[in-house]
Amino acid sequence: MQSYRLESFGSLDGLKRVEEQQPVPGRNQVLIRVRACSLNYRDLAIAHGTSTLSPRAGLIPLSDGVGEVVATGDCASLFKNGDRVAGTFFPYWFDGALDSAAGRGTYGNQADGWLTSYKVVDEGSLVSIPDYLSWEQAATLPCAAITAWNSLQQSRPIRPGETVLTQGTGGVSLFAVQFAKIMGARVIALTSNDAKAQLLSTLGADHVINYQRHPDWSVKVCELTQGQGVERVVEIGGPGTLNQSLLSTAPGGEIALLGFVANGDKSIDFMTLFKSGATVRPFSVGSREDFIAMNRTLNMSQLQPVIDKVFKFENAIEAWRYFDSRQQIGKVVISMN
Repeated sequence: MQSYRLESFGSLDGLKRVEEQQPVPGRNQVLIRVRACSLNYRDLAIAHGTSTLSPRAGLIPLSDGVGEVVATGDCASLFKNGDRVAGTFFPYWFDGALDSAAGRGTYGNQADGWLTSYKVVDEGSLVSIPDYLSWEQAATLPCAAITAWNSLQQSRPIRPGETVLTQGTGGVSLFAVQFAKIMGARVIALTSNDAKAQLLSTLGADHVINYQRHPDWSVKVCELTQGQGVERVVEIGGPGTLNQSLLSTAPGGEIALLGFVANGDKSIDFMTLFKSGATVRPFSVGSREDFIAMNRTLNMSQLQPVIDKVFKFENAIEAWRYFDSRQQIGKVVISMN
Protein backbone atom coordinates (compact mmCIF):
# COMPACT_ATOMS: atom_id res chain seq x y z
CA MET A 1 0.00 0.00 0.00
CA GLN A 2 1.00 3.64 -0.38
CA SER A 3 1.49 6.14 2.43
CA TYR A 4 3.06 9.55 2.98
CA ARG A 5 5.37 10.12 5.93
CA LEU A 6 6.63 13.39 7.36
CA GLU A 7 10.28 12.47 7.82
CA SER A 8 11.53 15.90 8.95
CA PHE A 9 10.19 19.30 9.97
CA GLY A 10 10.83 22.79 8.71
CA SER A 11 9.37 22.60 5.21
CA LEU A 12 7.11 20.46 3.04
CA ASP A 13 10.21 18.82 1.58
CA GLY A 14 10.08 16.45 4.54
CA LEU A 15 6.88 14.83 3.21
CA LYS A 16 7.74 11.59 1.36
CA ARG A 17 5.62 8.97 -0.42
CA VAL A 18 6.50 5.39 0.59
CA GLU A 19 5.44 1.80 -0.11
CA GLU A 20 4.36 -0.12 2.99
CA GLN A 21 2.83 -3.42 4.02
CA GLN A 22 -0.93 -3.40 4.55
CA PRO A 23 -1.75 -3.64 8.29
CA VAL A 24 -3.93 -6.33 9.87
CA PRO A 25 -6.62 -5.47 12.47
CA GLY A 26 -6.19 -6.80 15.98
CA ARG A 27 -8.64 -7.30 18.80
CA ASN A 28 -11.46 -4.69 18.75
CA GLN A 29 -9.96 -3.09 15.66
CA VAL A 30 -11.06 -2.63 12.05
CA LEU A 31 -9.16 -2.19 8.80
CA ILE A 32 -10.26 0.84 6.81
CA ARG A 33 -9.72 1.50 3.15
CA VAL A 34 -9.14 5.24 3.35
CA ARG A 35 -11.26 7.12 0.82
CA ALA A 36 -10.49 10.77 1.58
CA CYS A 37 -8.71 13.02 4.05
CA SER A 38 -8.49 16.76 4.56
CA LEU A 39 -5.90 19.33 5.58
CA ASN A 40 -6.01 21.61 8.61
CA TYR A 41 -3.81 24.50 9.72
CA ARG A 42 -2.49 22.20 12.45
CA ASP A 43 -0.98 19.92 9.79
CA LEU A 44 0.95 22.81 8.24
CA ALA A 45 2.17 23.97 11.63
CA ILE A 46 3.50 20.48 12.37
CA ALA A 47 5.23 20.26 8.98
CA HIS A 48 6.84 23.68 9.32
CA GLY A 49 7.91 23.08 12.91
CA THR A 50 5.82 25.98 14.24
CA SER A 51 3.24 23.89 16.09
CA THR A 52 2.63 24.20 19.82
CA LEU A 53 2.90 20.39 19.85
CA SER A 54 6.02 18.18 20.01
CA PRO A 55 5.41 15.80 17.11
CA ARG A 56 7.40 12.66 16.35
CA ALA A 57 9.25 12.60 13.04
CA GLY A 58 8.45 9.84 10.56
CA LEU A 59 4.70 9.63 11.19
CA ILE A 60 1.95 9.49 8.59
CA PRO A 61 0.36 12.98 8.78
CA LEU A 62 -3.23 14.29 8.86
CA SER A 63 -5.80 14.06 11.63
CA ASP A 64 -8.87 13.93 9.36
CA GLY A 65 -9.82 10.88 7.35
CA VAL A 66 -12.77 8.74 6.31
CA GLY A 67 -13.13 5.38 4.68
CA GLU A 68 -14.81 2.02 4.31
CA VAL A 69 -14.43 -0.87 6.73
CA VAL A 70 -12.95 -3.80 4.79
CA ALA A 71 -11.97 -6.20 7.61
CA THR A 72 -12.66 -6.62 11.32
CA GLY A 73 -10.50 -8.05 14.09
CA ASP A 74 -11.49 -10.38 16.93
CA CYS A 75 -14.35 -9.09 19.12
CA ALA A 76 -14.98 -6.05 16.90
CA SER A 77 -18.75 -5.52 16.87
CA LEU A 78 -19.53 -1.81 16.37
CA PHE A 79 -18.93 -1.85 12.61
CA LYS A 80 -19.09 -4.35 9.77
CA ASN A 81 -17.54 -4.58 6.32
CA GLY A 82 -18.86 -1.86 4.03
CA ASP A 83 -19.67 0.64 6.80
CA ARG A 84 -18.66 4.26 6.13
CA VAL A 85 -16.71 5.69 9.04
CA ALA A 86 -14.66 8.70 10.15
CA GLY A 87 -11.88 8.82 12.67
CA THR A 88 -12.24 11.04 15.72
CA PHE A 89 -9.60 13.74 16.18
CA PHE A 90 -8.77 12.46 19.69
CA PRO A 91 -8.96 8.67 19.37
CA TYR A 92 -9.33 8.16 23.14
CA TRP A 93 -11.66 11.06 23.98
CA PHE A 94 -15.00 9.32 24.08
CA ASP A 95 -17.09 11.73 26.17
CA GLY A 96 -16.93 14.13 29.11
CA ALA A 97 -14.09 16.58 29.64
CA LEU A 98 -10.72 16.41 27.91
CA ASP A 99 -7.87 15.24 30.14
CA SER A 100 -4.38 13.89 29.55
CA ALA A 101 -5.60 10.32 29.07
CA ALA A 102 -8.26 11.35 26.56
CA GLY A 103 -5.82 13.60 24.73
CA ARG A 104 -3.17 11.00 24.02
CA GLY A 105 -2.39 9.34 20.71
CA THR A 106 -3.34 12.17 18.36
CA TYR A 107 -2.88 11.49 14.66
CA GLY A 108 0.12 12.99 12.91
CA ASN A 109 1.58 14.08 16.23
CA GLN A 110 1.88 10.99 18.43
CA ALA A 111 0.49 8.30 16.11
CA ASP A 112 0.22 7.61 12.38
CA GLY A 113 -2.45 9.70 10.68
CA TRP A 114 -4.72 9.26 7.68
CA LEU A 115 -2.65 10.05 4.58
CA THR A 116 -2.42 6.39 3.63
CA SER A 117 -4.26 3.77 1.58
CA TYR A 118 -5.28 1.51 4.49
CA LYS A 119 -5.44 2.17 8.22
CA VAL A 120 -6.14 0.03 11.30
CA VAL A 121 -8.14 1.83 13.99
CA ASP A 122 -9.69 0.85 17.33
CA GLU A 123 -13.41 0.66 16.59
CA GLY A 124 -14.25 2.87 19.58
CA SER A 125 -12.33 5.69 17.90
CA LEU A 126 -14.67 5.77 14.90
CA VAL A 127 -18.11 7.18 14.11
CA SER A 128 -20.52 6.50 11.27
CA ILE A 129 -20.71 9.30 8.72
CA PRO A 130 -23.98 10.74 7.35
CA ASP A 131 -25.21 8.89 4.26
CA TYR A 132 -25.91 12.06 2.28
CA LEU A 133 -22.26 13.19 2.33
CA SER A 134 -19.68 12.14 -0.26
CA TRP A 135 -16.36 10.75 0.93
CA GLU A 136 -14.74 14.11 0.19
CA GLN A 137 -17.40 16.06 2.11
CA ALA A 138 -17.23 13.71 5.09
CA ALA A 139 -13.44 14.09 5.26
CA THR A 140 -13.92 17.75 6.26
CA LEU A 141 -15.67 16.87 9.52
CA PRO A 142 -13.30 15.43 12.18
CA CYS A 143 -11.43 18.63 13.08
CA ALA A 144 -12.98 21.74 11.51
CA ALA A 145 -16.65 20.83 11.81
CA ILE A 146 -16.43 19.49 15.37
CA THR A 147 -14.40 22.52 16.44
CA ALA A 148 -17.00 24.89 14.99
CA TRP A 149 -19.84 22.86 16.52
CA ASN A 150 -18.35 22.96 20.02
CA SER A 151 -17.48 26.65 19.76
CA LEU A 152 -21.24 27.24 19.59
CA GLN A 153 -22.32 24.48 22.00
CA GLN A 154 -19.84 24.97 24.86
CA SER A 155 -19.91 26.23 27.55
CA ARG A 156 -23.58 26.69 26.73
CA PRO A 157 -25.43 26.37 23.42
CA ILE A 158 -26.04 29.54 21.42
CA ARG A 159 -29.70 30.60 21.66
CA PRO A 160 -31.91 31.77 18.78
CA GLY A 161 -31.59 35.50 18.27
CA GLU A 162 -28.11 35.80 19.75
CA THR A 163 -25.24 37.13 17.65
CA VAL A 164 -22.11 35.20 16.66
CA LEU A 165 -18.95 36.78 15.25
CA THR A 166 -16.80 34.65 12.91
CA GLN A 167 -13.37 35.33 11.42
CA GLY A 168 -12.31 34.54 7.87
CA THR A 169 -13.22 31.79 5.41
CA GLY A 170 -11.25 28.81 6.68
CA GLY A 171 -12.94 25.51 7.37
CA VAL A 172 -13.80 26.20 11.03
CA SER A 173 -15.19 29.66 10.31
CA LEU A 174 -17.41 28.54 7.43
CA PHE A 175 -18.82 25.64 9.46
CA ALA A 176 -19.43 28.09 12.32
CA VAL A 177 -21.49 30.36 10.04
CA GLN A 178 -23.56 27.41 8.86
CA PHE A 179 -24.11 25.93 12.32
CA ALA A 180 -24.93 29.34 13.84
CA LYS A 181 -27.67 29.87 11.25
CA ILE A 182 -29.09 26.39 11.93
CA MET A 183 -29.23 27.36 15.62
CA GLY A 184 -31.17 30.53 14.81
CA ALA A 185 -28.37 33.00 15.54
CA ARG A 186 -27.47 36.21 13.75
CA VAL A 187 -23.99 36.09 12.21
CA ILE A 188 -21.47 38.89 11.70
CA ALA A 189 -18.54 37.62 9.63
CA LEU A 190 -15.11 39.12 9.04
CA THR A 191 -13.27 38.71 5.74
CA SER A 192 -10.69 40.38 3.54
CA ASN A 193 -12.30 40.78 0.10
CA ASP A 194 -15.58 41.02 -1.78
CA ALA A 195 -15.48 37.51 -3.29
CA LYS A 196 -15.19 35.95 0.16
CA ALA A 197 -17.88 38.30 1.44
CA GLN A 198 -20.24 37.00 -1.24
CA LEU A 199 -19.65 33.39 -0.16
CA LEU A 200 -20.28 34.27 3.49
CA SER A 201 -23.55 35.99 2.56
CA THR A 202 -24.57 32.94 0.51
CA LEU A 203 -23.97 30.73 3.56
CA GLY A 204 -26.24 32.95 5.64
CA ALA A 205 -24.05 35.62 7.25
CA ASP A 206 -26.29 38.57 8.10
CA HIS A 207 -23.48 41.14 7.99
CA VAL A 208 -19.96 40.96 6.56
CA ILE A 209 -17.16 43.32 7.59
CA ASN A 210 -14.04 43.73 5.48
CA TYR A 211 -11.27 43.88 8.06
CA GLN A 212 -8.83 45.31 5.51
CA ARG A 213 -11.03 48.37 5.14
CA HIS A 214 -11.92 48.42 8.85
CA PRO A 215 -8.84 47.32 10.85
CA ASP A 216 -10.60 48.46 14.05
CA TRP A 217 -13.52 46.23 13.16
CA SER A 218 -14.86 46.10 16.71
CA VAL A 219 -16.30 49.58 16.06
CA LYS A 220 -18.39 48.19 13.19
CA VAL A 221 -19.44 45.18 15.28
CA CYS A 222 -20.68 47.47 18.04
CA GLU A 223 -22.58 49.59 15.52
CA LEU A 224 -24.29 46.50 14.11
CA THR A 225 -25.27 45.34 17.60
CA GLN A 226 -26.47 48.77 18.78
CA GLY A 227 -23.57 48.97 21.19
CA GLN A 228 -24.32 45.65 22.87
CA GLY A 229 -21.61 43.45 21.35
CA VAL A 230 -21.90 39.78 20.39
CA GLU A 231 -22.69 36.80 22.60
CA ARG A 232 -20.06 34.51 21.02
CA VAL A 233 -16.83 35.03 19.08
CA VAL A 234 -15.39 32.14 17.10
CA GLU A 235 -11.77 33.23 17.59
CA ILE A 236 -9.36 31.63 15.13
CA GLY A 237 -6.92 34.56 14.74
CA GLY A 238 -5.42 34.57 18.21
CA PRO A 239 -2.57 37.08 18.65
CA GLY A 240 -3.63 39.33 15.79
CA THR A 241 -7.33 39.55 16.62
CA LEU A 242 -8.00 38.84 20.29
CA ASN A 243 -7.99 42.44 21.54
CA GLN A 244 -10.49 43.44 18.83
CA SER A 245 -12.60 40.41 19.76
CA LEU A 246 -12.65 41.51 23.40
CA LEU A 247 -13.91 44.92 22.30
CA SER A 248 -16.63 43.21 20.23
CA THR A 249 -18.01 40.94 22.95
CA ALA A 250 -21.07 41.68 25.07
CA PRO A 251 -20.67 41.59 28.86
CA GLY A 252 -21.11 37.97 29.85
CA GLY A 253 -20.36 36.83 26.31
CA GLU A 254 -17.79 34.23 25.41
CA ILE A 255 -14.78 34.06 23.12
CA ALA A 256 -14.18 30.51 21.89
CA LEU A 257 -10.40 30.55 21.53
CA LEU A 258 -9.61 28.09 18.74
CA GLY A 259 -6.51 29.13 16.85
CA PHE A 260 -3.57 31.42 16.21
CA VAL A 261 -3.53 31.96 12.46
CA ALA A 262 -3.28 35.78 12.56
CA ASN A 263 0.10 37.30 13.34
CA GLY A 264 0.21 40.14 15.78
CA ASP A 265 1.10 41.37 19.24
CA LYS A 266 0.84 38.38 21.57
CA SER A 267 0.17 40.60 24.58
CA ILE A 268 -3.39 41.11 25.80
CA ASP A 269 -4.44 44.49 27.08
CA PHE A 270 -5.49 43.80 30.67
CA MET A 271 -7.98 46.64 30.95
CA THR A 272 -9.63 45.63 27.66
CA LEU A 273 -10.02 42.10 29.04
CA PHE A 274 -11.21 43.31 32.43
CA LYS A 275 -13.77 45.79 31.09
CA SER A 276 -15.13 43.40 28.46
CA GLY A 277 -16.74 41.11 31.03
CA ALA A 278 -16.13 38.28 28.53
CA THR A 279 -15.07 34.72 29.19
CA VAL A 280 -12.11 33.61 27.05
CA ARG A 281 -12.37 29.86 26.75
CA PRO A 282 -9.81 27.74 24.84
CA PHE A 283 -11.29 24.85 22.89
CA SER A 284 -9.72 21.74 21.43
CA VAL A 285 -12.00 20.08 18.84
CA GLY A 286 -14.32 17.66 20.70
CA SER A 287 -15.09 14.11 21.77
CA ARG A 288 -16.63 11.11 20.01
CA GLU A 289 -19.91 11.94 21.75
CA ASP A 290 -19.73 15.48 20.31
CA PHE A 291 -19.13 14.06 16.82
CA ILE A 292 -22.21 11.85 17.08
CA ALA A 293 -24.34 14.78 18.31
CA MET A 294 -23.13 16.95 15.45
CA ASN A 295 -23.91 14.22 12.92
CA ARG A 296 -27.53 14.18 14.09
CA THR A 297 -27.75 17.88 13.22
CA LEU A 298 -26.05 17.27 9.88
CA ASN A 299 -28.56 14.56 8.98
CA MET A 300 -31.44 16.85 9.91
CA SER A 301 -30.13 19.97 8.16
CA GLN A 302 -28.34 18.37 5.18
CA LEU A 303 -25.60 21.00 5.64
CA GLN A 304 -23.16 21.10 2.70
CA PRO A 305 -19.48 21.46 3.68
CA VAL A 306 -17.57 24.04 1.64
CA ILE A 307 -14.72 22.43 -0.30
CA ASP A 308 -12.29 24.63 -2.17
CA LYS A 309 -10.38 21.97 -4.10
CA VAL A 310 -9.94 18.19 -4.25
CA PHE A 311 -6.57 16.62 -5.11
CA LYS A 312 -5.82 13.01 -6.02
CA PHE A 313 -3.79 10.90 -3.59
CA GLU A 314 -0.79 10.83 -5.94
CA ASN A 315 -0.84 14.65 -5.93
CA ALA A 316 -0.97 14.96 -2.14
CA ILE A 317 2.21 17.05 -1.90
CA GLU A 318 0.70 19.47 -4.42
CA ALA A 319 -2.36 19.69 -2.14
CA TRP A 320 -0.13 20.60 0.80
CA ARG A 321 1.65 23.29 -1.21
CA TYR A 322 -1.66 24.73 -2.38
CA PHE A 323 -2.95 24.79 1.20
CA ASP A 324 0.30 26.42 2.32
CA SER A 325 -0.26 29.24 -0.21
CA ARG A 326 -3.42 30.28 1.74
CA GLN A 327 -5.42 30.67 -1.48
CA GLN A 328 -8.23 28.39 -0.41
CA ILE A 329 -11.74 29.31 0.69
CA GLY A 330 -13.02 26.33 2.65
CA LYS A 331 -11.47 22.89 2.89
CA VAL A 332 -8.71 21.26 0.83
CA VAL A 333 -9.32 17.53 0.41
CA ILE A 334 -7.20 14.61 -0.79
CA SER A 335 -9.23 11.84 -2.44
CA MET A 336 -8.26 8.19 -2.83
CA ASN A 337 -11.26 7.37 -5.07
